[in-house]
Amino acid sequence: MQQFQKRFVLFVLFVIPLVAYLFFASGINNFGRLPVVNPQPIQAPSIELHNKITILGFLGNQVALKKAFSSNLNEKIYKRFHEFKDFQVVLYFDPSEQSVVDELRLQLGELVDLSHWYFLPATKDQVQEVFVSLSPTDQLNADGGSNYVFIIDKDQLVRGRTSDDSEYPFPRYDATSVADLSKYMVDDVKILLAEYRMALKKNNGR
Repeated sequence: MQQFQKRFVLFVLFVIPLVAYLFFASGINNFGRLPVVNPQPIQAPSIELHNKITILGFLGNQVALKKAFSSNLNEKIYKRFHEFKDFQVVLYFDPSEQSVVDELRLQLGELVDLSHWYFLPATKDQVQEVFVSLSPTDQLNADGGSNYVFIIDKDQLVRGRTSDDSEYPFPRYDATSVADLSKYMVDDVKILLAEYRMALKKNNGR
């Protein structure tokens, strides 16, 4: 009986996690590509998006109230992917909030290397122009910011879930929701990274 229990424990500890890993890994590979939301390349002020995988968001003029937004993004997305050399996070903020942003950067910088995280000042008109190109059906909040963040690929195209058959058929992710970031955005960034990795292997194999 004890021998059986030992074998069962070993099975649970080693075999089941391996099966789970293979299942989820195959799911990502079978997905293939993350849909292109907008065929027009996104232009953004003061930052180079070409050849970068960018998480793009907007803090507005109430940055102090967006600490949960920034913390969630850091914990669930940036820490997981920032070591990929082509990955970056870009957050725009109202220029009047520079001192608050400086403090936020210091706080986040104590937790992780922020060399691929950019806080950029932008006017309300500049932010509005970018946001409309990202999500024509949504509007900025009254503070000129948004709870949503977007995935931009290396060709400056918005990527995300668009099918009505998807559990989460939206091309943007609510950074105030840990569940949205953990359950959906993490998977979608993985899919995009896998897409580029497979393309690189294919090109090198020629």
